[in-house]
Amino acid sequence: MMADFRFRISDYRAQVAAVTGLLALLVLIIPAPLTIAAPQERHIQVNARMFAFEPGRLRVNRGDTVVLTVESEDVVHGLYVDGYGVNVQVEPGQSAQVRFVADRPGKFKFRCSISCGNLHPFMIGELVVEPNLPFWRAVAALLIASVGATVAFWQS
Repeated sequence: MMADFRFRISDYRAQVAAVTGLLALLVLIIPAPLTIAAPQERHIQVNARMFAFEPGRLRVNRGDTVVLTVESEDVVHGLYVDGYGVNVQVEPGQSAQVRFVADRPGKFKFRCSISCGNLHPFMIGELVVEPNLPFWRAVAALLIASVGATVAFWQS
């Protein structure tokens, strides 16, 4: 009777291990809906004019080197990116470049850092740094494996 009980526990552990391994493998192998690009250098042109940036939203991937070329159309403007300490000033009709590595995922505001008129406080844009998807896949696989191991050993 005892041997039969041990066989059932051993069989159950093997099943849990197989299912856990299969789930972890699926998480790592199934392609994500978004294509993942290796970190690259992104050149983005930003036009500053009275109370607006164009484009108003910038999207990059975590790890990308971002090169912003800022051009002013009318008055002196600045561009400051919250969280990155990036600050550049540009004269009318001129352009300036700033380079930084987008190493933190999330949403960051960028704003005019030179007072340019009555609506200056509303001259805001957004930098969106997308997370590194392979990292989160590895975290998911590890989580699945740890839950499977916990369930398998909880039964003993």
